[in-house]
Amino acid sequence: MSNVTLSVKGLKKEIKGKKIIKGIDFELKEGEVFGFLGPNGSGKTTTIRMIVGLIKPTAGSVEICGYDIQKNFTRAMENLGCIVENPELYPYLTGWENLKLFSGMMKEIKERRLQEVVQLVGLTKRINDKVSTYSLGMKQRLGIAQALLGKPKILILDEPTNGLDPSGIREMRELIKFLATSENLSVFVSSHLLSEIQLMCDRVAIISNGAVLKVGEVRSLMSEQEELLWRVSPIEEAMTVFTLLEVEARVFGEYISTPYREEDVGEWNRKLVERGVTVTEITRKVPALEELFLQLTGGESID
Repeated sequence: MSNVTLSVKGLKKEIKGKKIIKGIDFELKEGEVFGFLGPNGSGKTTTIRMIVGLIKPTAGSVEICGYDIQKNFTRAMENLGCIVENPELYPYLTGWENLKLFSGMMKEIKERRLQEVVQLVGLTKRINDKVSTYSLGMKQRLGIAQALLGKPKILILDEPTNGLDPSGIREMRELIKFLATSENLSVFVSSHLLSEIQLMCDRVAIISNGAVLKVGEVRSLMSEQEELLWRVSPIEEAMTVFTLLEVEARVFGEYISTPYREEDVGEWNRKLVERGVTVTEITRKVPALEELFLQLTGGESID
């Protein structure tokens, strides 16, 4: 596919005989925010380090914009911007001086591009202040500005909201979504924050113990777990009806829970009424990503 910017296939990593990453596969597409979700220690940062070439995989391949990083590393990295863990900044220099210093290590970065990235990340008013006076969120923004200097096709951010207060988290979320749409970037966001992945990302890969358990659109993954909650009386008679209809149903407090199948709701309701069941409420319940994660991992803890 021409719009695939990052392709990871069969990626594995063993250290001293221990399998850290156990065969990971996923793809990124242009203009999407892709979440890499897993608890601390699940293998997120190790995977990122292999993608950006900081460590060599035991097996598998990584292609960035069609370039295999083991065969054509330089061309691959020209399309990639990343912050692994924390941005490296000089606190005694201004934001602008940091960008200027960093741009000097790259090819043909003009001052106009520095001005563009400053505007993109919203640091225009503070770019000439020393980094030591910046908040954590501003430092993250400056780090992203550095990563964007070379006009990459992919931006990789490892736990970008770590340590930020709720306001900073919201601002970072909006910045990431803005960059994906305005710059047509593929943004790869590693996180252990379920709520942020749900609000920020178009698609997500769920990783646990070095293996990807599920990859898909956030909405689709959640809709697979959708339920209908029926408030009915008498419950016993309603359960009999669902059993006859071969619908998986369970009593949930004063409700009955069934799968959500839009095309069948009307028929189920009619059958209930025909059997003398009073239906007082039908509620469509879309689960949070947290519920899907817990189901896939068997209850492994995550924020």
